[in-house]
Amino acid sequence: MLTSLKAQLQSLLQESLKEAFPEHNNFPSIELERPSEKIHGDIACNIALKSAKILRKSPLQIANEILPVLNKNLHVLNGQVLKVEIKNPGFINFYLSPQVFYSILAEIFKQGDKFGRSDFGKKLKVQIEFVSANPTGPLSVAHARQAAVGDALGNILEALGFKVTKEYYVNDEGNQINILGNSIRLRAQEILGEKIEFPEDGYQGEYIKDMAQEYLKKNRIDNIEKLEKHSLEKFRDFGVDYLMAVIKKDLEDFRAHFDVWSHQSKIANPKSIAAVLDFLKKKGFLYEKEGALWFRSTDFGDDKDRVVKKSDGSYTYLTPDIVYHKNKYERGFQKVFNIWGPDHHGYIPRVKAAVQALGYDPNSFNVLIVQLATIYRDGKPLSMSTRRGQFISLREVIDEVGVDAARYFFLMRHISGHLEFDLELAKKQTAENPVYYIQYAHARVHSINKKVEPLKLKAKQKDFSLLKEEEELDLIKKLAVFGEILRVCHQELDPYALASYLQELAIAFHKFYECHRIVDVDRELGAERLGLANATRIVLANGLKLLGMATPETM
Repeated sequence: MLTSLKAQLQSLLQESLKEAFPEHNNFPSIELERPSEKIHGDIACNIALKSAKILRKSPLQIANEILPVLNKNLHVLNGQVLKVEIKNPGFINFYLSPQVFYSILAEIFKQGDKFGRSDFGKKLKVQIEFVSANPTGPLSVAHARQAAVGDALGNILEALGFKVTKEYYVNDEGNQINILGNSIRLRAQEILGEKIEFPEDGYQGEYIKDMAQEYLKKNRIDNIEKLEKHSLEKFRDFGVDYLMAVIKKDLEDFRAHFDVWSHQSKIANPKSIAAVLDFLKKKGFLYEKEGALWFRSTDFGDDKDRVVKKSDGSYTYLTPDIVYHKNKYERGFQKVFNIWGPDHHGYIPRVKAAVQALGYDPNSFNVLIVQLATIYRDGKPLSMSTRRGQFISLREVIDEVGVDAARYFFLMRHISGHLEFDLELAKKQTAENPVYYIQYAHARVHSINKKVEPLKLKAKQKDFSLLKEEEELDLIKKLAVFGEILRVCHQELDPYALASYLQELAIAFHKFYECHRIVDVDRELGAERLGLANATRIVLANGLKLLGMATPETM
């Protein structure tokens, strides 16, 4: 409804500009936005400010010249706009009829759990690759934040009509995997009584000792002689399988869903690597220097060329990544989103260069950098070091605060900002905790429904003309922008806007409920207020599900 009205307003503004200034025909695009304060109306436009240079007039003068033309043509909107006002320094503000918002309440009941969904994405085939942590240890809170962001963003894009595939890329080869296998083997030797000197670069967490114990038990090894018959490859494969099982279980319990689990060992095999390097060589994008093979990534904006094959014949990390991205496009994805941590920021230009060298549109490749999270307990930050085994794992966060609180807290800040996660706050069952506050609003409506059952009061699902109080209208207007918020998440490629919106919606609902009675008032008014409460419940549930959170009926 609002989307359609906005399109009509844009058209009306364009025609009014042409009519007010017929000597000009090259105006900027019309942009509409929600004013930050309700005293400035329901929809605002800054076209007068954007047109000041072209028309060589002040924005205020331009807006005042457009106003009479707008007022003359408002009848085409069939009463949906009550009035138009000009505000300094030249904003054009539109005040909408309450009927516009009443009709949106009816639409919420009509669409139910599909309210907010659209065909905006036109079934564009999108891949979101996220987490993709090396299977060298349990997932940390850094991975947990990426998991929450990737899963929620995928849900939102799907709701907007994109065809989304969520993927985890298992890096089951390379030096880190060799170090993992060696760490397990050394701990196994230690368990069997051999004195070892553990390497500085080894994985030192307690989980390595647990894995070593499991390996010995599984293979019935009780002495060093038996152990020495087992190759490093066996320890390495065991470690990868063991840790991937742990990772998959943690992600499943965290409600982070993946459609595809791809493996470097299968995708970037010797044959596919040779084929990609041959392709790039024929295109003139590879050259030899100092015994190594180099990729001309500077041809595509990188700050320096990159080695793809070392002088000893081994490949760099970039080589299998080039193969993997070629594989993504060969599977038909039209947009590719990689969710990475801040330590990978410098890696973006070389992969983007590879995408271009392979012949694909660089604009189809996007990297979202999710900043790190610091965990606080009792006001003190907890230290993190995966290699040393000193870190807070995703499993620990789930066990301590629960899935809903964990997911919301990881989403409650822009992905570009560092996140401070307060464990004590996440566990509080008070309005101070945004997770509790939002879910309590949803549960509160269920409680209201149970209370009115004996009174046989039914929620109205259309015709809400008695809802005229400020808190009622504020809540209705907040419900109306749900679909728009999902579009903002797509525009910013960040679920933060939805997390923030749900908190604002809960605030508006609690304020409405505390100010206005549903029972002990005129029965018709009570039915409309009950309808408003249940419309809020529907939108809260739709938003919570997109964020991967539960919709409790009791708290």
